Amino acid sequence: APSVPVEVARVRTGSIKAIGRFTGSLIPASQFTVAPKIAGRLEKITLNIGDPVAPDQLVAVLDDDEYAQQVNQARAELEVVKANVAQCRSALDVAKRQYDRDIALRDKKIGSEADLDEAEARYKACEAQHQVALAQVSQKEASLKVAEVRLSYARIAASWEGGGKRVVGQRFVDEGALLKPNDPIVSVLDIDTLEAVIFVTERDYPKVTPDQAVTITTAAYAGRTFTGKVTRIAPLLQEASRQARVEITIPNEERLLKPGMFIDARIEFEQHDNATLIPRSALAHRDGRQGVFIADKKEMKAHYLPLTLGIEEGGFAEVIDTPAAAGEPEQSTQTVKLSADGDQPVWVVTLGQHLLEDGGAINLPGEGAAKPRESEPGAAATGDAK
Repeated sequence: APSVPVEVARVRTGSIKAIGRFTGSLIPASQFTVAPKIAGRLEKITLNIGDPVAPDQLVAVLDDDEYAQQVNQARAELEVVKANVAQCRSALDVAKRQYDRDIALRDKKIGSEADLDEAEARYKACEAQHQVALAQVSQKEASLKVAEVRLSYARIAASWEGGGKRVVGQRFVDEGALLKPNDPIVSVLDIDTLEAVIFVTERDYPKVTPDQAVTITTAAYAGRTFTGKVTRIAPLLQEASRQARVEITIPNEERLLKPGMFIDARIEFEQHDNATLIPRSALAHRDGRQGVFIADKKEMKAHYLPLTLGIEEGGFAEVIDTPAAAGEPEQSTQTVKLSADGDQPVWVVTLGQHLLEDGGAINLPGEGAAKPRESEPGAAATGDAK
């Protein structure tokens, strides 16, 4: 058979990493909407999109005339019942003194039993009225507090636990709008820390673990990488997509990353050092098996060697098993070994292997064609020519 022009590459030893690549999007670590608890006309709004927000900072003010009037009314009613308490107290004191005098007169056999009973009844009635008046005071104080709380709801502030400044993400209304309870005014975001949400398939799911380091890139900042770590892994795979949700926490002190950005995430699953590496372009399939053609530069022949591969990354594949190592018989007519050790380099065919068979002649550009043996037809023709 004629020789096949090929290109070869050297088998080498090095490190190779198994890296999972995923796409996802960014969400804020915390997000909430500021909304009123009462209805009213929006009189003033103090923030707009992108403005920083501090804890308990005033966001908006509603028209509070009605609620202020309710507070005044509740305060006036409280004053009335307090006056009633004073009046009942005075009547109670008078009834108490009269009751004490009737007891003394009765002890001296001067007063009648009827007068004593009447004084006792009047005293107990005044005492009951006094207790009712005190209860009314408590009731009106509670009504006043309710009115004051409703009045305070007219001044709407953003509050959260933990401190730190946040930013306004969206503004939903303008001044003058009539709002109902729970109508959104602005949204507040925490973007000092972001969450990247990715989805992993069943094949990669067992490889992802909490606190795993993640490298993040985005088209908005080409050439720059950000780091994060896996914080949450869903305990189930969605039945429709057969994927599981994974959340990655990313520090964002510079606030360069924004919620809603698309990101590419790279997770290093494992690393093998001193691995035997071949170019992926050298792989070929023969008889349903995957392998490579070893180039013998002395005889200018190629010998096929089936392989078992491990990690594939960056144009290279890791060789983890060969027929000799597994105890299988060699498929070529001579012993073929794949090793990057020793002084003699091992070469594999990276271009033209689809035209080769085991033991086929090869032609390396710049190194000449394979020399035919004397028993071959080409050899006799050459000898006659000489």
